[in-house]
Amino acid sequence: MPKTLIWILIFPLFIVIPARADVRIFNDIFPNLPPKIHASAFTGTGYINSSNKTGGFTYIGAGQNDHTGIDPQIINAVLDKNPSHLTESLLIIPGKPGANLLEVYNALGNIRGLKGILYHSETRNREIPLFEDATRIASEKKTAAIPDPAVAKTIPAEETIYIRLKDTNFGNSYYRGEIKLVQNGLLYHLSNYRNLSFLFIPVIKEEKFSAQLYFEPIQEGLLLYGLTGAEVSDFIASRVDMGSAISKRLSVIISWVADGIVKAK
Repeated sequence: MPKTLIWILIFPLFIVIPARADVRIFNDIFPNLPPKIHASAFTGTGYINSSNKTGGFTYIGAGQNDHTGIDPQIINAVLDKNPSHLTESLLIIPGKPGANLLEVYNALGNIRGLKGILYHSETRNREIPLFEDATRIASEKKTAAIPDPAVAKTIPAEETIYIRLKDTNFGNSYYRGEIKLVQNGLLYHLSNYRNLSFLFIPVIKEEKFSAQLYFEPIQEGLLLYGLTGAEVSDFIASRVDMGSAISKRLSVIISWVADGIVKAK
């Protein structure tokens, strides 16, 4: 067999093998986490923390050097909007080293799976669905429901989708989801392109809610890091526990993705 042909056949192996070697270990990404936070990240619900004082918020995702933590651009995409409220989360979905990002992508595509996920309502003192309905829509202006796509076999480099959620508190809510492959994983950015309102009163104005969900295959399975920011007026913040409201929505979204990944295995 000609040497040139042999080289063509074996060359792809030199691309695949280094990628395996680059799978990071959780402790390398978060080397100095407090034991309580470390333990929480490996529970079924994960770690979650909210604050309405962004100036004093300590980010566990902030690395100590170029090799630890989460890419600063992921965090800054939320911080640059100067939110009044922040929620940070961390969850490890256990599995084989180097989890399958295609399973993540397909879980994110199952918008209808958000419908009916329960959360505990303190005002009603019972478990109720956070989203009474959830559907994909064609665009910001075309809001009629469209079906979720079939299970994908590949991940596009970038994709934008539009979502309508019937929120138990905010009514019909409209979001833009942007999916993007990044260096070590997959990034999902969720933002509201219309006001989130309660009884016709805007609680979070359009483009003032921003959530970054970052997924990275690691040796322990799949890392899911989230940072959410929202700008809320003092008038609303004095009457609504926005930290709790945002945390509950982020928790439901995280459980939706995590369940979708587990079911795909």
